[in-house]
Amino acid sequence: MTISVVSGGTRGIGRALSLRLAALGHRVIALYRGDESAARQTAAAGRGRIETLRCDLARPEEIRAAGDRITGAYGAPSVLVNNAGVNRDRPFLSMTAEDWDTVLATNLSGPFHLSQALAPAMAKAGGGSIVNVASTTAIRPRANGANYCASKAGLLQLTKCLALELAPHIRVNALLPGFTDTEEVTERYRLDDPERRAAVLAAIPGHRLGTAEDMADALEFLVTARSGYVTGQQLIVDGGHFMG
Repeated sequence: MTISVVSGGTRGIGRALSLRLAALGHRVIALYRGDESAARQTAAAGRGRIETLRCDLARPEEIRAAGDRITGAYGAPSVLVNNAGVNRDRPFLSMTAEDWDTVLATNLSGPFHLSQALAPAMAKAGGGSIVNVASTTAIRPRANGANYCASKAGLLQLTKCLALELAPHIRVNALLPGFTDTEEVTERYRLDDPERRAAVLAAIPGHRLGTAEDMADALEFLVTARSGYVTGQQLIVDGGHFMG
């Protein structure tokens, strides 16, 4: 059975990614930080194909322990999805060192350490696919998000470096969601305000927010043989909002 690991895999987009991989027949280890209820619900929805494992992606020692536990209990994964992320939005001049360090540790250092923990086993077992979930704010800045934007921009460059160094056995690509209809995005951008929501929709050629299932569709492409000649690339899924 194909083994997949999804960090931040029990809520929002990550939950949809875990469920899609499970539907494809993968055995999924969904990493989560603290929401036990969401972890239980995701495991139940996976119908026996999703296991959950607590791991704080800001703590390298926890990542190493999780990597050892995964490879020891399940063997080498064929798919790794670096999805876990946090944001602490604040104006640059009032952003604290903790705001900066926490976001960079989770969003950028976390994928580095988790990939480093699992890639050797993946390569030894024949290879696989790593997908780093970034954001369109990696290529288009926004106010009050210097830490988040920098972390996601760094993740794009990390993607390219890993694609070079882990080839030809492991493919590494980035998935960049745009405005996605999740609780976290609604709260961050105050999309429960009809006027703000209408303004956002007016700027998207697709005239709708993305869904978690849209992101799962993109992930399915990136981890299957249909993208076998694709590595080091950025797949933007945003309804045409950003056209670089």
